[in-house]
Amino acid sequence: MLATLIKRTIRQRYKQSIVSLVWFLAIISTSNSFSQADHIGVISPSDLLANYPEFKHEYDAYEPSQLQLDQIQQLAGKSVTALFGTWCHDSEREVPRLLKLLKVADVKVSELTLFAVDRKKQDQEGFAAKYDLRYTPTIIVSDGDNNELGRVIEKPKVDLASDLATQLTH
Repeated sequence: MLATLIKRTIRQRYKQSIVSLVWFLAIISTSNSFSQADHIGVISPSDLLANYPEFKHEYDAYEPSQLQLDQIQQLAGKSVTALFGTWCHDSEREVPRLLKLLKVADVKVSELTLFAVDRKKQDQEGFAAKYDLRYTPTIIVSDGDNNELGRVIEKPKVDLASDLATQLTH
């Protein structure tokens, strides 16, 4: 009789543990569904910063040096395309830094395109394929005739401003 009672108690606790685990997983999956969905396609700098807190946090926290502000002047009059993922931690670091550099240095580029891709680094418009995207973010600088002058892939070797300036002067 004691053995039966022990078995019954163990089964009840096991069932309670399973129920608790199922509830926990349901709560976790529900809370994740309320997080910001991945954006795919063109997005404005203001929408990116307004809708993705990680990007806004990095934008606010980043303090470029005077050297970086001077170096980013190389982008004046050029076209800048950033291919990135709203889900990507490297993008959360580099894209806001690009935006802050351009804003603080008051650089007037001919065109700034922010294009977000899915987690497979693809999009239905074929934008990622056009630029042979392999890693995010990829920041591309082109001249007025759409000739690529330089690109920074995933993370700069030194910093974004320095890497772009170096590519544009060589």
